[in-house]
Amino acid sequence: MSRTSAAPAVPPPVAVPHTLTEDAVAIFTGVLLISVGVAFFTSAGLLTGGTAGLAFLLHYATGIGFGKIFFVLNLPFYWLALRKLGRAFTLKTFIAVLLLSVLTEAQSQLLQFAQLQPVYAAVAGGLITGTGFLVLFRHRCSLGGVGILALYLQDRHGWRAGKVQMAVDCAIVLLALWTVEPLRVAWSVAGAVALNLVLAMNHRPGRYMAV
Repeated sequence: MSRTSAAPAVPPPVAVPHTLTEDAVAIFTGVLLISVGVAFFTSAGLLTGGTAGLAFLLHYATGIGFGKIFFVLNLPFYWLALRKLGRAFTLKTFIAVLLLSVLTEAQSQLLQFAQLQPVYAAVAGGLITGTGFLVLFRHRCSLGGVGILALYLQDRHGWRAGKVQMAVDCAIVLLALWTVEPLRVAWSVAGAVALNLVLAMNHRPGRYMAV
């Protein structure tokens, strides 16, 4: 009488920490992709979501400087990052924000479009920007604001970061209906959906261990 032996238990995969060099290359790559996506949006006259989009809307509505509003809006998110996501995450996020500021300032000298259709800008720009955010997220980094909240909610409650960010981005862009023509808002929403679909499909809890 043969005895069926039980299959050996497979040990769970071990997360291998990223090196400083890998983090540096990933932050540069992610921010560069995001800056290209932003160039697509701005060249086509589209809007953006996230904290920056909300800061622009409040700036237009109140006349208060964009920089002041953006700084104030980000304060609770950086506090959340420092308290819940750690010093390393917060430091990498500050570096990413600074690098994006430099790249977007130089963007007009580095990248120009003679003609760009809004529908193409929305889809391509959204996918490129979403890929950039995916790179940052997988190296425990973000660009502040909603990205920090989305990562915290995913780590804490298992909510997908892409879905959280998609909901917030779409809500912010829809607020622009007060000041922007509806067709441009519609394309902007399409861009926000494309961006966050990349995150929703590729950055699920348990699918990738980022350390």
